[in-house]
Amino acid sequence: MGGHRNGRVIETAPTATDSATDTAPDTSPETGVEPGPDSVAPGHFDLVVVSNRLPVDYELAEDGTESWRTSPGGLVTALEPLMRASDGAWVGWPGVADRSFEPFENDGISIVPVRLSTEDLELYYEGFSNDTLWPLYHDVIASPSYHREWWEAYVQVNRRFAAAAAASAAPGATVWVHDYQLQLVPRMLRDARPDLVIGFFNHIPFPPYGIFAQLPWRKQILDGLLGADLIGFQRLADAGNFSRAVRRLFGYATRGVAVDVPSQNGQHRRVIAKHFPISIDAEAYEEMAKRPDIQERARQIREDLGNPKTIMLGVDRLDYTKGIGHRIKAFGELLEDGTLNVEDVTLVQVASPSRERVATYMQLRDEIELAVGRVNGDYSTISHTAISYHHHGYPREEMVALYLAADVMLVTALRDGMNLVAKEYVAVRYDGDGVLVLSEFAGAADELKQAVLINPHDIDGMKASIMKAITMPKRERTRRMRALRRKVFDNDVAAWSANFLETLTGGAAVPSGVPENLVAALKDISSAETILVALDFDGTLAPHVDEPEDARAVDGTHDVVQRLLDLPGVRVAFVSGRALVSLKHVAEPQSQVLLTGSHGIEVQLDDNGIELGLVPAELEQLDTLTRVLERISGPVFGTWIEQKPAGLALHTRLATAQDGQAVQREARDQLAELLPALTVREGKNVLEFSVRSSTKGDALERLRVHTGADRVLYAGDDVTDEDAFTVLGESDLGLKIGPGATLAGYRVRGPKEVTQVLALLADFRAASAQQQN
Repeated sequence: MGGHRNGRVIETAPTATDSATDTAPDTSPETGVEPGPDSVAPGHFDLVVVSNRLPVDYELAEDGTESWRTSPGGLVTALEPLMRASDGAWVGWPGVADRSFEPFENDGISIVPVRLSTEDLELYYEGFSNDTLWPLYHDVIASPSYHREWWEAYVQVNRRFAAAAAASAAPGATVWVHDYQLQLVPRMLRDARPDLVIGFFNHIPFPPYGIFAQLPWRKQILDGLLGADLIGFQRLADAGNFSRAVRRLFGYATRGVAVDVPSQNGQHRRVIAKHFPISIDAEAYEEMAKRPDIQERARQIREDLGNPKTIMLGVDRLDYTKGIGHRIKAFGELLEDGTLNVEDVTLVQVASPSRERVATYMQLRDEIELAVGRVNGDYSTISHTAISYHHHGYPREEMVALYLAADVMLVTALRDGMNLVAKEYVAVRYDGDGVLVLSEFAGAADELKQAVLINPHDIDGMKASIMKAITMPKRERTRRMRALRRKVFDNDVAAWSANFLETLTGGAAVPSGVPENLVAALKDISSAETILVALDFDGTLAPHVDEPEDARAVDGTHDVVQRLLDLPGVRVAFVSGRALVSLKHVAEPQSQVLLTGSHGIEVQLDDNGIELGLVPAELEQLDTLTRVLERISGPVFGTWIEQKPAGLALHTRLATAQDGQAVQREARDQLAELLPALTVREGKNVLEFSVRSSTKGDALERLRVHTGADRVLYAGDDVTDEDAFTVLGESDLGLKIGPGATLAGYRVRGPKEVTQVLALLADFRAASAQQQN
C-alpha cells in the first residue's frame, strides 16, 4: 500500500476494488453481461463521481517520498466545490498499474482508487476503449478492431469500477459516471444499488445507428447506459443517435428526450437522454491571461518565431480525429501557390503525445512528422520556419501564452465531441482580438457560431477560410470575439455541471418514495373541510404503455381510491385526455368517482349522464379532420388515429422520431389551412385536434365548483396537466409525476409513488376526522 503525504486515509467497504471479479452472478438474459455484485453494503458519500482517471496524479520523489498532485482540468475545477459541500468521493484509476492504494483524502476530496493491472490497461483501455470504441464513435475515421478478449476485459473492469462506486455511495446517493470507458457501470450500479440516482455523461460523440450497429456488443452497451436515470451527450445529434439506436435495437418507446425502459415488474422506468455541452473555467483562463509574466511570455514567443505578421496555432492531442494532416496540407498549398509567404505567416503546431503504444497512433505520428518535414524543407528560410512543430505537452501557463501570441486559432477536427481548446482560446482573448477557425464537426461549433466555420475535408474551403481569418478587419475580429466570449462565459463549466446535476436530481431522476416536504403538505391539506382529489390516469395512476387500451392502474390504486371515497368531505375525480368510454374501460372507476374526458369536453358528474352535444358545424369539421388525418398517417408505420368525442388524436409513439415529426408537421400545416379554428394540443408523441376548445384546467375548475372543495390536490404527468396546475390556488397541492419542467410544487417518480401519496392522504384524513369527533 502507498503512503500519502497529502491527506488522511479514509474508510470504505474493504474489498470494493479488489473482489469485484471473484464471483460471476447470472448474466442479463437480454445482453449477456454479468451484472455488478448482488448486494453491496452502502458507504457514506452522498455524491460519487466515477471516471477512468482520478483527479490526482501520483508522484514519487527521488528520496522515495510519495505524494499526490491535483490534476489540472475543467471537470475537476467544476466539481471540486460541489464535492466538498456534499461530502463527495471520486472513484477512478490512480494512473499507476499493478498497485493498490487505500482510499484517502486529497485537498478536501475523498479519493477511492481502483486497481488496474498492466493487462487491464492493454485489453480494456488501449484495446477495447481506444482501438474499438474510440474509432467507432468517431465515425470510423480509422478502422475499429473487434476482439472478444478485449470485450471480456472491458466487462470485468467496468464491474470493478461499479463495485467501488456501490461500496462508496450512501443510501439514495447520486452517482455520476463519466465517459466511454465505463458505459456498463450504470446498469451494474442499478442492479446492485437500485436506491441510487445515477447519471452518465459521454464526453465523446455517439455515432449514427448505421455505424454503431457494427459493434458486436451494441445491445450490451445500450443496456449498460440505460441503467442511468440521465444520460448526457455533447450535442443534440448525439442524443438523437442514442435514442434511435435504443428504438431500433430494443423497441423501447421514446418521447423527445425520454426513453421508457421496461422493468421486471412489468412497469417502466424513465431514462432521459439529453445534450449538455461541456465547457471550461473561463474566468480562470482569463485571469491567467492577464498575468504580466504570461503576457511577457507571449511577447517572447512571437519574438522567438521571428515576429511574423501572423501566427496560426493548432493545439491537439496527436489523434487521427483532429485533422492535423488536413490543416498542414492546406497551409502547405497556400505557401506553394504563393498566397502566403513564410516570412509573414508561421504555423505553430502542438501535438501532445497520445496512446503511443497503439499501432494506429504510431503510424499517425510518422505521417504528421513526415508532412511537417516536407513543408519545412520546401519553404522554411534561415530566419523563418514554416511550421514550428512540438510533440509534447505544455503546462497550462505556457498554453495560455501561446493562445495570447496566436492571431488565428485552427481547430480542424474531423469529428470531436466538443473540443475545449476552441473555448480556451476564446476565454484567453480578453483583448477582443484573434480569430477562431472552427470545424463544423466539433461540438463547439453548435455554440460558437461567430467563429469562421469550416469543413476540414474541403481543403480549398479551408484555404479560403484561413485567408479570411488572416485578412479579417479589426472591427470584424472584435465583433466576432465579443460574441464568442459572451457564449463561453455565460455557459462555463460550473453552469454545465450545475445544469446536469439539477436535471439529474431535480427532474430526470426523481428519487423513489415520497419526499418529506410532500408528506408535510399532505398532512396540512388533509384537515380541510372538503377536499377534491383530482387525478390524471395515464402516467399518473397507470404506467405508459404502447397500446393505450392495455393501460391499467398499479396495484393498490383501486383500494386506496375507495378508502378516500369512504372518508367524509373527500371527493375523487379522474381528469383525462382520453374519451370517457376509453377511460372507463381502463380505469374501472367506482360509481362515486367524478369523470372528465377529452380534456374536459366530456363530463360525467353525480347524475351519471355524460354531457356533450356537438352542433352540426362541429360535426362537419370533425368529418374533415378525420379524412385529413387518415390520409396523412395511413402510409406511415407506427402512427395511428384515436377517435375522440370532439376531435381526433394523432399518435406517433411507435414511429421513428423523424417520421413522427414529419407526420405531425404535415398535419399541423394542412389543418391550419383547412380548419384554422381547431384547438391543437401537443402531448407525449401525440397531437390532439378538437373542434371544441377545453383544457384540463377548465375541467378542474368545473369540478371545484361542483364539489365546493376548499382545497384541491391535482396529480398529473403530461404537458396537458400543466393547464390544471395553472388554475390551482396557493393553498392547493400540485403533484408532478416524473421529470420535466412544471408549475406543480411537488414531484414524485411514478404511479407507484402516487398510490403511496393517496394512502398517506387517507391516513392523515382519517386521523383528522377522529380528532374532530
